[in-house]
Amino acid sequence: MGGNTDNPVRDTAGLAAAAARASKKGPPPVHLWNPPFCGDLDIEIRKDGSWFYLGTPIGRPELVRLFASILKLEDDAYFLVTPVEKVGIRVQDAPFIAVDAEIGQDIVFTTNVGDVVTAGPDNAIVLRGTSDAPRPYVHVRRGLFALIDRKTFYRLAEAAAPDIDGRMILRSGGTNFPLEP
Repeated sequence: MGGNTDNPVRDTAGLAAAAARASKKGPPPVHLWNPPFCGDLDIEIRKDGSWFYLGTPIGRPELVRLFASILKLEDDAYFLVTPVEKVGIRVQDAPFIAVDAEIGQDIVFTTNVGDVVTAGPDNAIVLRGTSDAPRPYVHVRRGLFALIDRKTFYRLAEAAAPDIDGRMILRSGGTNFPLEP
């Protein structure tokens, strides 16, 4: 995944190294970084949550997790950012997939890149789409959402209870989430 080191936009190895340095002390503070835009990088996150570089799947899960940690959303566009550079990438739907949930007093989701998030006022469960084809998501961080996979959504639907109006809802973090678009 290396390349011409004179052009940081085409050098994913350099981007990965910068991200690794920035994340040594916990999650990178990408919300504080505003580096100059360096161009687009041919990275795409597909609808199933898989990451591709130059049309080839990125096969190293630790590299995907590293890139996911420096993902930033600005004005409906996705970027990988380090303290010194910002490159654009493509995202077909949501950048993450919620692949599991612990359903109890609260609902705790785990994503395909290892994020763990508790649904609540700061991490809403939302439905998009139509009543015939709802697409459930959970907010992960800084405007980034995870599509809730089918098996997890079915488990959520089984755990839902009617509210006083008869709508099916989930409750987590002191917040009600309707399971209707």
